[in-house]
Amino acid sequence: MKNIPIHQLKDRTDMGMELWRYNLGDMPADDEVMGIHRDDHYIFFVVDGGDASLLIDFEKVTFTRNTLYYILPGQVHQAIDNERAAGWFLAVDASLIPADYREVFEGMLQIQQPCQLDGALMQQSTTLLNLLGQRYNASKTGAFNTPVLLSLLQSFLGIAASCYADACQTAIKVSRPVLLSQQFKRLLVQYMVTVKSPSAYADMLNVSESYLNESLKKTTGLPVSYWILNEVVLEAKRLLYYSSENVKEIAHKLGYEGHTYFSRLFKKSVGLTPLAFRAQYRK
Repeated sequence: MKNIPIHQLKDRTDMGMELWRYNLGDMPADDEVMGIHRDDHYIFFVVDGGDASLLIDFEKVTFTRNTLYYILPGQVHQAIDNERAAGWFLAVDASLIPADYREVFEGMLQIQQPCQLDGALMQQSTTLLNLLGQRYNASKTGAFNTPVLLSLLQSFLGIAASCYADACQTAIKVSRPVLLSQQFKRLLVQYMVTVKSPSAYADMLNVSESYLNESLKKTTGLPVSYWILNEVVLEAKRLLYYSSENVKEIAHKLGYEGHTYFSRLFKKSVGLTPLAFRAQYRK
């Protein structure tokens, strides 16, 4: 595999969303769906029976009954034992997700964890998804079908965002350090290849470098420089494990002219050289 495949929602639908129900024992017809890939869109799961696991950026995440989970655009993932679960799969273009909901979904610097739903929230979620499914599979020419479909989608997304906001103890009106950390995360994902200076991110956010550092330490316990390197190293791990690009190609793709310097940074962070990491994880 030269590059990590990117699944694009527009290749499967022109509606900006895709929804289907999966049952215990169901398996995708196409092996590529099960394979390692990224998506250019959000994916939401609501599990109402059994259990399943995903490998997301080298972390195994397990879902049990009555859990909600989402995958961000760009996260590398692979299904594990998903035939043991029942529930709903919903893919959504980022443009359909309101900015305040995205603040919640994208605000975590660490990998998001499954959110356990109580009885009332589970019922509300599944009711909305059932209605959404009926509208999604209905005639697309029906009067007001698209506005109704989008209204149901927004209702589900609002429940999902509120569940994660409550679980993370971050209300929609978040504190300044939390908001700043979320804004930094979005900038980091966007500019990680070209911008690696803490002061540059502080300038983009119109704050001092010391205040940005203070905010990140308050919300995560770690400074700006750690998270910049962490994002670079995470992407390097993805490319080393899932692609056949050599270290020089990966270093260049991540914004480093010299692969020797990149290799030193990687080893300092991971404890292994890039080639040793590739050899260890591809056993």
